[in-house]
Amino acid sequence: MELRIDLIDQYANSLTKVLIDYAPKLVAALLLLIIGIWAIRFITSISRKIMMRREVDQTLIEFLSDIIFWGLRIILFIAVISKLGIESSSFLTILGAAGLAVGLSLQGSLSNFAGGMLIILFKPFKLGDTIEAQGVSGTVIDIQIFVTQLLTANNQVIFVPNGALSNGTIINYSKQTTRRTDLTIGVSYDTNIKDVKDIITGILNTNPKILKHPVATVSVKELTDSGIKIAIRAWVKNEDFADVTSFILEDCKTAFDQSKIDYQPFVRETSK
Repeated sequence: MELRIDLIDQYANSLTKVLIDYAPKLVAALLLLIIGIWAIRFITSISRKIMMRREVDQTLIEFLSDIIFWGLRIILFIAVISKLGIESSSFLTILGAAGLAVGLSLQGSLSNFAGGMLIILFKPFKLGDTIEAQGVSGTVIDIQIFVTQLLTANNQVIFVPNGALSNGTIINYSKQTTRRTDLTIGVSYDTNIKDVKDIITGILNTNPKILKHPVATVSVKELTDSGIKIAIRAWVKNEDFADVTSFILEDCKTAFDQSKIDYQPFVRETSK
């Protein structure tokens, strides 16, 4: 019984000694962690403000802020484990080997990271632009390290990998301030072409959202077996594109009905 008590006392004394010896390192590491987390937030916030004052592109601000944030976190982690007495050189060696293994298994993620860098560098689009790529379209709401987020017209968020995005075709509808509506309306061969053109031209001239320059045009596009295809081309501001397209179709329908013009039952936009 006494032997057991002696062993317990020895273990307790050893544990107490270890705790006393290790306590300063633990406290120092904990203080470093708390101060480091605060410092990371402060540095990230200051860097964002500096970039905003220098009018750096918002897309680049978001991307660089992510890199700064995670880079500082890695440095803080290494510093904390060093305070705990773990050899940083050995840890870095292990981390490097693990990083190589992870890198080989996550080649797709690395491709997405590289794609994000290319998007930031060449700027095929920016936050707020409306684009079409990889079979989807929407407004760019965020460009992250690995993915780009698009908000569709029906309020759905689509995550597109940056690797595929940077290597594919991108249609940027917001790159230019103006856009042309290309519409085709079919009428029968019994219709007077001049009357149809005059009616459509009048509709285009009375719409205040249609730009005067370049001038809107109405022309015969094609003669088919079923009828005559009339092409309508009008330039508008980007933000007015959808409304003007709808107004043109609605006004043409009303005017054709009033003039008793025999139009074909298809009306389609030839290009987006």
